[in-house]
Amino acid sequence: MKKLGVLAGVAGLALAAVLAASTGGSADDSKLEQLKAQGFARVAIANEPPYTAVAADGKVSGAAPDVAREIFKRLGVGDIVASISEYGAMIPGLQAGRFDVVTAGLFMKPERCAAVAYSEPVLCDAEAMLVKKGNPKGFKSYEDVAKDTSATIGAPGGGTEEKLALNAGVPRERVIVVPDGQSGLKMLQDGRIDAYSLPVLSINDLVKKANDPNLEVIAPVQGAPVYCDGAAFKKGDEALRDAYDVELAKMKKSGEFAKIIEPYGFSAAAAMSTTRDKLCAAK
Repeated sequence: MKKLGVLAGVAGLALAAVLAASTGGSADDSKLEQLKAQGFARVAIANEPPYTAVAADGKVSGAAPDVAREIFKRLGVGDIVASISEYGAMIPGLQAGRFDVVTAGLFMKPERCAAVAYSEPVLCDAEAMLVKKGNPKGFKSYEDVAKDTSATIGAPGGGTEEKLALNAGVPRERVIVVPDGQSGLKMLQDGRIDAYSLPVLSINDLVKKANDPNLEVIAPVQGAPVYCDGAAFKKGDEALRDAYDVELAKMKKSGEFAKIIEPYGFSAAAAMSTTRDKLCAAK
């Protein structure tokens, strides 16, 4: 009887596969059902307020995870479980299946759009530099850092700021990879770097918490573009991404989206003023 039961189960699976094929079903379509069954989605974040934050008790917050948590709830996925990752490791981790989605201020660029399936825009920001009070080296742009042969700048590894500095001509040895905001702040205060670069909102949050009158924010960085992120899904999970986009659009229209992100300092209007297609095509 057990053998017959196994055979019947195999036959049932085969029939299900045939039915799925005949109705256009795929592994892509089953991703959301898988997340519903496990009760949570695994998200990659960077501990970089106000985009993302992890409290002492491990609770994940920040604008990007808060939006993701609400959308996944609407899709029937009870919660999110976050892992902190460097920006440079996020897409490889997503592609390797270590995360279900990246919700971390991972700005859209053509090369990233080719590697992942982005949602429509969620958070938009510009670039900033944190320097000593009075801006002693007179930085206004990444090119200014490049021109000063003694200047060093700190930036997240694999992040936009690191690439902008390198592209502006700052030599590799003068672009210092910094693991997190507090480390960047301390390195600047100690004189180990001359500037620390992050998005405007992240720098402002860092300065607010530091309450150090000897710091100054240069924003926006001249010549640096304004970016928007989106939730990033693995290629092949476009059905999940599309379902996410449907709920995101509903939240934008109803005003719920603004209620989540604007207390963090982000603009809902900015996110609604552009599209994934435009951002992914931007040079």
